[in-house]
Amino acid sequence: MADKNTPPTKTPPERRGGWLSRFAPGVRKIVSRRDTPDGLWVKDPDTGEMLYRPDLEAALWVTPSGRHMRIGASKRLGYTFDDGDYEKISSPEVEEDPLKFSDGKPYRERLAAARKAVGTRDVMSIGYGEIDGTPAVAIVQDFAFMGGSLGMAAGEGFIAAAQAAVARQVPMVCFTAAGGARMQEGALSLMQMARTTLAVQELKAAQLPFVVVLTDPTTGGVTASYAMLGDVHLAEPGALIGFAGPRVIEATIREKLPPGFQRAEYLEQKGMVDRVVTRADLPKTLGQVLSMLMDGKRRAA
Repeated sequence: MADKNTPPTKTPPERRGGWLSRFAPGVRKIVSRRDTPDGLWVKDPDTGEMLYRPDLEAALWVTPSGRHMRIGASKRLGYTFDDGDYEKISSPEVEEDPLKFSDGKPYRERLAAARKAVGTRDVMSIGYGEIDGTPAVAIVQDFAFMGGSLGMAAGEGFIAAAQAAVARQVPMVCFTAAGGARMQEGALSLMQMARTTLAVQELKAAQLPFVVVLTDPTTGGVTASYAMLGDVHLAEPGALIGFAGPRVIEATIREKLPPGFQRAEYLEQKGMVDRVVTRADLPKTLGQVLSMLMDGKRRAA
């Protein structure tokens, strides 16, 4: 037994910090937290597990638990077109902040912040290329840009995509993701529901397929317009799809909603969605659908 009067033995500096430091004295400095790149790990929203970012990117941002995480427009277009090769189609510019709106922060400042964070002018991005061998125009709504809200720029982008499809005589694919109309544009935003609907009618008049891929989330005025006007409606697994949110509906009807209500799988069972397709399978599925529909157009001609 050690003498009470004996001073405690100090741990030599080279032995502090655990077994790894004893075998490789410089390793702590090499792998220190401050040397780890930011964003190298991503938290799984379902399980809380930390996922290695390169592995998640290789899985097209689908987690091991099956969650299809939200992705930006450039990734979506790259995943959709063959070999990630496509031609960008620009959207017309619109007047900014015509209502001089402020909700505690001027609308112009919110637009500037969104553009800086996302790297695009507005919510819509358009590309032209081949999807599993079939030429098509694809438009992607990016939820990261002000919640994918439908405003004048989004409406003009949708119309530009439809007109490009008609001019090239190819089908159009729309990837939706939105929280609804852009409140900072008031009635001008709501007008886009009618304008985009007319653009869909132009596609139908030209006998060109219009296919919608519903991604998480697709709600509000987008669901009440072009998101539900497709010839075929596909959806990613687990996507929230509806007009009002579940909490609003429960508060209104004062009843508990069924499990999975407004999710892609539930809506597939009810006939609102034609098929739920994983992200990895979307290009091939889209190619098959577009090829079949375009073959029908050629036969009709």
